[in-house]
Amino acid sequence: MIYVFDSSTLIDLFRNFYHQRFPSLWDIFDQSVMTRTIISVRDVAKEVEAYDDRLSKWAKNNRYFFQLPVAGEFAFVKEIFAVPHFRSLVRKQQILQGKPVSDPFVIAKAKVVEGCVVAEEHFKPHASQIPNICRHFGVECVDLEGFMEREDWTF
Repeated sequence: MIYVFDSSTLIDLFRNFYHQRFPSLWDIFDQSVMTRTIISVRDVAKEVEAYDDRLSKWAKNNRYFFQLPVAGEFAFVKEIFAVPHFRSLVRKQQILQGKPVSDPFVIAKAKVVEGCVVAEEHFKPHASQIPNICRHFGVECVDLEGFMEREDWTF
């Protein structure tokens, strides 16, 4: 299974699991990144590199982790936005400020690679968040704890 990490998951991972305190977690994470079991998308890199923290530095040194979209992903993003309710996924403020919008690309990557989205949002009825869009299109979606449980990560 390929897992496509959203920025929220990477932020939580880097913010809450210090390298010095959880070395075995980071060994497994690094191995999963190297084998492409865990991936992300270019727009997530743009989101996390806007800060000056451990994650930002890691992202800049691990560009290969953040994959470029392929044609099938662009087509799927178009499908997402064909649903009027899901258009609110992109906020007007983000457009006006030229900020990256990674959510549709994270979902599209998971759909195309037949993987699973890992995001910290949770399903809310009538929302236009990652879990709602994933459910609508039949894409698996879990949070970080769900990912660790599925992969049997214990420390």
